[in-house]
Amino acid sequence: MPGGMTGWETAFAVNAALWFFVNGAALWHLRWVRRLPPLASDESERLPSNLKAFPSVTVVLAARDEEERIGPTVEHLLRQEGVRIEVVVIDDRSRDRTPEILRRLAATDPRLRCLRVDALPDGWLGKCHACHLGAGAARSDWILFTDADCWLRPDVVARAIAAGQSEKADHVTMTPGLAPESLSGQAWQLCFPVLVADWFADVNRDGRRFHMGVGAFNLVRRDAYLACGGHEALRLTVVDDVKLGLLLGRAGKRTRAFLGGPDVECHWGRTAWSIIPLMEKNAFAVIDYRLELAVGAFLGLLAFWILGAIGFLYGGLWGWLSTAAWLSFALPAGCVARRLGWSPLLGMLAPFLVPIMPCAIANSTVKTLWRGGVRWRDTFYPLELLKRHNVNR
Repeated sequence: MPGGMTGWETAFAVNAALWFFVNGAALWHLRWVRRLPPLASDESERLPSNLKAFPSVTVVLAARDEEERIGPTVEHLLRQEGVRIEVVVIDDRSRDRTPEILRRLAATDPRLRCLRVDALPDGWLGKCHACHLGAGAARSDWILFTDADCWLRPDVVARAIAAGQSEKADHVTMTPGLAPESLSGQAWQLCFPVLVADWFADVNRDGRRFHMGVGAFNLVRRDAYLACGGHEALRLTVVDDVKLGLLLGRAGKRTRAFLGGPDVECHWGRTAWSIIPLMEKNAFAVIDYRLELAVGAFLGLLAFWILGAIGFLYGGLWGWLSTAAWLSFALPAGCVARRLGWSPLLGMLAPFLVPIMPCAIANSTVKTLWRGGVRWRDTFYPLELLKRHNVNR
């Protein structure tokens, strides 16, 4: 061992160096992680008085058995300001009151169109097929793909289009916030941007190493969507939102990614630990169903976390330094908190929630392999089929 260090001391020293490096890199990359900017005052003053002069956007929403949330979600979308908006909801084989609610809403607002899917064609995932149909019905300049459980602030779409136009971007995506908020849910909203800060920085600097796309808010120019192949090329891709960003990057299109936070509220999980079952179908798919990556990520990230968390129990210089380095994860998390308008002290909870990511990967991997595929909205998709048609990085 170097300098007569014991095995444990070496492990803690290496772990401290890794934590300091990761957190330092995150602080650097966070320079390019930001909120969606507000409309500038001069832009607000120049808003056209004629509605036809506003940018046009079609919101595409796939819904299956969403009677509890579909009404408020559609109403939030129809309240968007500063854009000419139409909402296309694809009722994907719903068996509850979703069709009835949609018919009632469509009768009161002609900007809402509803399409019904009674049978899923072979070779398609339900959501991908629904998004394909919705995008095919769009005639607007922009298409926004969002989820049936996401609520948007009234100015979000206009701000996103303005940001896309000012930065000559073809694709604008945003990470969502959890609603209603809980302390652990807020802390997880700080962890995730830190863990993928290099992804944010790369796409916002027009790099080609990474790509981003978030199902809660994927806004894309219609011509760019068609040029990259759209959901036709993502027929059997579970993480179609992420891989849409990949296809756009391959087609030479520019992406801009922002922190959504309270601008894009998702009503699918309240606490941080609820993320693990919610990522059951996605986490293994994000790493292209590669078992070696799943095992490496789970063991590596968990060991990384544990050595930081227990270092002070071992004591000595390297043990304490390992824990100090682990706790320094609160610094980049606190920076994200400030950008979301929260107290930076909330970042102190973030180091304790890092295990959510490896646990989500492990849960998704084990259940997908055990079942031999993914069960999504009462339809089973064999793993062999998903791997064969997956859009790999």
